[in-house]
Amino acid sequence: MLKIILQAPRPLPPFNEPARDLRIQNQPLWLLQRNLLAPYTTRELELKPGQRLPQTREEMLVYRDNLFFDQGYIRAFLATARKRGRASRAAFSSEDPAFREHALPLSTSYTPAGNLYLADLWYYPRGPVADARPLVVDMQAREVGYYHVPTYMADESGDLVFQVPLRALLAIDSWVHIFIADVVFGMFARGARFEKRLNEDLLYKLKILSTALYEGRQILECSELVKVGKNCIIDPRAVIHGPTTIGDNVTVGAGAVIENCIIGDNVNISQDVQLMLSVVGDGTFLPFRAALFMTTIMDNSMVAQNTCLQMCVVGRNTFIGAGSTFTDYNLIPAPIRALDGNDELKISNRPVMGSCVGHNCRLGSGLVIYPARTIESDVVLAASKERRVIMKDIRYEDSDHHHLRLGYLHRSPYHQSGESEVESW
Repeated sequence: MLKIILQAPRPLPPFNEPARDLRIQNQPLWLLQRNLLAPYTTRELELKPGQRLPQTREEMLVYRDNLFFDQGYIRAFLATARKRGRASRAAFSSEDPAFREHALPLSTSYTPAGNLYLADLWYYPRGPVADARPLVVDMQAREVGYYHVPTYMADESGDLVFQVPLRALLAIDSWVHIFIADVVFGMFARGARFEKRLNEDLLYKLKILSTALYEGRQILECSELVKVGKNCIIDPRAVIHGPTTIGDNVTVGAGAVIENCIIGDNVNISQDVQLMLSVVGDGTFLPFRAALFMTTIMDNSMVAQNTCLQMCVVGRNTFIGAGSTFTDYNLIPAPIRALDGNDELKISNRPVMGSCVGHNCRLGSGLVIYPARTIESDVVLAASKERRVIMKDIRYEDSDHHHLRLGYLHRSPYHQSGESEVESW
């Protein structure tokens, strides 16, 4: 089958980089798409904006390169479309809870069609045609709680919940969608699929139990649920619960706690670090007592000691100083707004939400960042009497390095033409 990739070249704020180049589940989005589609496609063609689809009669899959999807969704979409035997386009019902609650807010990529929303994913059995029929694939969402709000803290009591799909497709139009793809449609969905298989597959359950008994470990700590790469050094006093994936050449110090995470290669996790439902990129350094909760941090970044990030997204090659606080909850119960794909503030549909830091940023110690604020790529930000509490989005023009005597030493590749990469430290 021929695979046609349509470009979405618009840079995603605050990264100043197209969605295809951002890391989702610790892989560049374009690579994640290629790996998932490898079993179904034999040829690939990438079209620039304005180019027309090739007029061929062969079987074809067409998608835009800002789409995140998982294996379950692609398998169901292709199986149903092939059975139907005619041109089909991915669609979502406005009643689907996972799409309504998580994918639709802040989005700019979906095309409304009655009570459906059309995504940029097509299947053509015999070449491109104009009348592709909408194909709705059930995302099989299930409600999962993640916070319990006491009655004295909010006007609504009870659990805050995610609508977690077992099959996922999501257009990455905002930094919030990276959080959704990695945490809700990633970590939470992986746990939900594990629980479903455990309840339905008796042989798998027996395999898990027998492995745990043989290794003398708790079920969530056994090697069936905690996958460790090569040349890793893990202190025996660390606690690691699955489902967790750890890459190669990783060091985990004493007292570290890791629960349901993806850890990349060459990561250094020091003493008493706490990681929960998070994605940690290659080459990341987490000094002692750093904490990530439902957070994505991309490759070659560092979060210094005593800093806690909750529901945040951090770009590559970024440093966050010690003792910084990323808040995620409005003290007055006002809706949290975040940047959408058009760089405009819109309702995020999230009662709690952290912040986003772009690529190649340098943040000093002791900052306090309000919920859903963004710090653009290449920004240098030091705490001062005038700016210790970050109450608004920080643009590149607001960076402190513009006013420092040695500011010219700070490279700004995401705001300069001709440079596409940032050197590692």
